[in-house]
Amino acid sequence: MAGAERDGPPRPPPELEQEYRLSVCSKLCYAIGGAPNQVAGSAAAFFLQIYLLDIAHLFQVPYSALTMFLSTDQKERDSATAYRMTMEVLGTLIGAALQGQIVASAHVSHHCTVNTTSHFISPHDAPSFPEPLDPLSHQAKVYMIAAGVIGGVYLLGIVIFFFGVKEKDDPYALTSDRAIPFCKGLGLTMKHGPYVKLTASFLLISTAVQLEQSNFVLFCTHAANLRNHFQYLVVTILVSAAVSIPFWQKILQRFGKKCAAYGISWMIPFAVMLVTIPNLILAYFVAFVSGLSIAASLLLPWSMLPDVVDNFRLQNPHGKGHETIFYSSYVFFTKMSTGIGLGISAAGLEFTGYKPGICKQSNDVILTLKILIGAVPAILIIVGLLILLFYPITEESRKETKLALEMLRRNHQSTENLDEHREDTLV
Repeated sequence: MAGAERDGPPRPPPELEQEYRLSVCSKLCYAIGGAPNQVAGSAAAFFLQIYLLDIAHLFQVPYSALTMFLSTDQKERDSATAYRMTMEVLGTLIGAALQGQIVASAHVSHHCTVNTTSHFISPHDAPSFPEPLDPLSHQAKVYMIAAGVIGGVYLLGIVIFFFGVKEKDDPYALTSDRAIPFCKGLGLTMKHGPYVKLTASFLLISTAVQLEQSNFVLFCTHAANLRNHFQYLVVTILVSAAVSIPFWQKILQRFGKKCAAYGISWMIPFAVMLVTIPNLILAYFVAFVSGLSIAASLLLPWSMLPDVVDNFRLQNPHGKGHETIFYSSYVFFTKMSTGIGLGISAAGLEFTGYKPGICKQSNDVILTLKILIGAVPAILIIVGLLILLFYPITEESRKETKLALEMLRRNHQSTENLDEHREDTLV
């Protein structure tokens, strides 16, 4: 026995051992199976960006930066931005409505039904409904229909934009045609005080809004017993945001952009009230107020960013090409805020034991949702608005910048006319 233990388990017969062995060809074929995924991933990782920018002429940044090339008048740019934000919120509403209505039948769920007393009915007690004969085929069909409809709307909007908008050739090139190199321009923008303060402020505010948006449905479903109302609450938020953008445009014209930005804080007390007193009527009121704040958080940074670019232009009049650097950097920071918001939400819910697909979450998960909806956005918005206190561009300084830029343009045009006159005289 001792000798057998020292020798270890008995070896299989040679004929079986031969069957267990893998040939080099088998190992190679197995290895090749993993290559296609890496080929596709590597190609997309390294060349997707240059394809989108240079071949397909798409990546949101050129469209965002186009604001600076529509007009040299600040009021006209602000008005165009308000139109854009209104249409983008309407687009969000239309997209959610279209997609939701088309694919709703693919996600009919009879799980977690709620009765009139707001208590959950056991899945065994829920009424049974006939399922489609081939659910996978039905789901694929409705999603293909939705993709076709959304793609058609996308194409229609691009065609209207392409033929309806005329870009002016860099009206901000005042005294030089030298383009600022990207690395130098990025360094200059990151050192520009107004841009840093504006970006830092709205990075925090955007993260707060992202937390509010991404967790609102979860909160209504698991913490407030409003499972049957969350789709209507989302529509209320979007409609409120869309109709309030003209209102915010009037506010920023009347009281200034920096002052109007503090209207974002409206969502804080109502969100805290919803967390502490989960009530249906209050939920709709919170949704309405949240829409107002979301509209302000969308409109104001894009209205204030052109003022920052003008301020930079006044301090650096001998170059061009910095507009896209400002806008691309800001788009990057907004994407980063989205990632931060989603990361905080996912990490917090996973840590407290969120389980997808169940009717009743644990008390820790419910508490986490309340914190993500109430406390964290409130803190981020307050800190962001405190940073905005140090934002130096006021209505007075903005008007001074506008006058100074107009003087530079006039002087530049006068110099060009004088040079042309001299050439004519010499001839």
